[in-house]
Amino acid sequence: MSTPGQRDRPDHRSATRLLLRVSRHGGPWIAVLCLNVAVLTAAEAALPAVLGRTIDTVLGRVPPGHWLLLSALVIAVLVLSDVVDLVGETGATARSASWLRHTTVRHLLSARLPRLDSFAPGDLVTRIVANTVDAGAVGPDVIAGLSSLVLAVAGVVALGLIDPWLCVTFLAGTPVLTLIVVAFAKDASDLMDRYLETQGEIVGRLVEALAGARTIAAAGTTERETRRVLTPLPDLHRYGKGMWRAQGRLTSQDTVVVALLEIAVLGVAGFELSRGRIGPGELFAASQYVLLASTFSTALSSVSRLVRARSAAARVDDVLSLDTVAYGDRALPPGPGRLDFRHVRVRSGGQVLLADLDLVVPGGSLLAVVGRSGSGKSQFARLAGRLLDPDEGEVLLDGVPLPQIERTSLRRAIGYGFERPVLIGATLSDAIAFGTHVPSDQEVLAAARSAHAQDFIDRMPNRMWTPLADAPMSGGEAQRVGLARTFAHADRVIILDDVAASLDTVTEHEISRALTSAMSDLTRILVAHRASTAARSDIVLWLEDGRMRELAPHHELWRDPAYRALFEPAADHSGELAAVASGRTSVA
Repeated sequence: MSTPGQRDRPDHRSATRLLLRVSRHGGPWIAVLCLNVAVLTAAEAALPAVLGRTIDTVLGRVPPGHWLLLSALVIAVLVLSDVVDLVGETGATARSASWLRHTTVRHLLSARLPRLDSFAPGDLVTRIVANTVDAGAVGPDVIAGLSSLVLAVAGVVALGLIDPWLCVTFLAGTPVLTLIVVAFAKDASDLMDRYLETQGEIVGRLVEALAGARTIAAAGTTERETRRVLTPLPDLHRYGKGMWRAQGRLTSQDTVVVALLEIAVLGVAGFELSRGRIGPGELFAASQYVLLASTFSTALSSVSRLVRARSAAARVDDVLSLDTVAYGDRALPPGPGRLDFRHVRVRSGGQVLLADLDLVVPGGSLLAVVGRSGSGKSQFARLAGRLLDPDEGEVLLDGVPLPQIERTSLRRAIGYGFERPVLIGATLSDAIAFGTHVPSDQEVLAAARSAHAQDFIDRMPNRMWTPLADAPMSGGEAQRVGLARTFAHADRVIILDDVAASLDTVTEHEISRALTSAMSDLTRILVAHRASTAARSDIVLWLEDGRMRELAPHHELWRDPAYRALFEPAADHSGELAAVASGRTSVA
């Protein structure tokens, strides 16, 4: 999938199918709108006739009596119907947009990560927040269009009942109206697609800039970033101006044609009046019915709203077309947390990221994964935690293929720690407890101690129950809270993807002690960049160019100069490498 702004043209057929699904979720308001349309159509169609009869009775010097009362009643119904229409349209749009937004967010959070990465965060926000509202209005828009169409048909029929020549005169001009609106729809569809796409690109660039605001300020590139964010603005202006021009052409042409039709119909009606075939009241009714019949153009002009809804739905459908992670229904049998990688291969864009991976990670062991940047370490960690599925082969946990395991069982069994954790929850305690399993307060505290986070948490205003917004933390402290969350939830396997990068040496040592002692019954996989981390492991997986170069203990691999070179650039002045080489680093 291409990046935003470079995507294939929208699939409008798929978007139309999505709009049909959306329209069914307007709830009871859709039924209210349909019923209201029937009432509104009857009242609109009856009003000219009732007013015409009222005029005839007045001109005939007969008290209007019940005709005047009936006119007032019809007008009251029209006013009430307009209010119901406004409320119903808002309610139906809100319900439909809410359903679509929930569906999109749920699908998005279940999407496979490599596919999800093809969307810029800001562009996703635009699709979920703004485009779902545009698409959610499809039900009321369709009903409004059908209402206008029914009123137009009623107006044409009424003209025919007054005098057939009035109907013939009006219908002679309808092909011109149809051609005008069809031309507008053709131009507007492409313009709206490009407008929404460009809008999403601008928001995407803005979110990126906000995320890197400190870097931009430090580099002094504010003006350059401002220009970068707003680079697509002229395109947005051009597409928006194109839409206004198209809408202006439609409005002006529609106004001229309708005015000419009204003049023609009234001219014929005046001629018929002079011949005595219709009365003054019918002439007045004809002048109103020609306006009613002209709502045919209003029905067709609602195509502009439907065009916007379809373009918005196409952008939401892009998100809904992402592949999602499917879980099985098997519960995990008792086991030590053994992981089997069988003939695993991972590709991306034609490039092989991991190939011919066959190994077993024994239950309860500590595996360090090492290699240069791009060697496949993170892909291996994602495979082990099922954040990524292999293109070929399979990964098993205690004999069960990961895709067959039920979601809750899998996520309870495997805990995953990230290099840059995102803390979710109202308080520090909530952030640690976040997951499918809800740990007790004692388990949360134990996890915080294991992650060496208890010390700084105790200094917070409300300790563990301090709101995250009131808990300023360094990168290393946030890393430790993220680790605590991992420790609180895993009961078989812990996977840590370069989590020591933000930790100082002392804290990293304390956490390593916890991993090698208090958590020695769990299977632990660590993506390692430090020789000391690799030295504490039971076994080291050395990856090179997406393949397993060696699988051996650290002290055996250390004899290889190429292996030592993996750590030498990161060596500090403390003599860590010398200690590792001489075997003085503790593995216990």
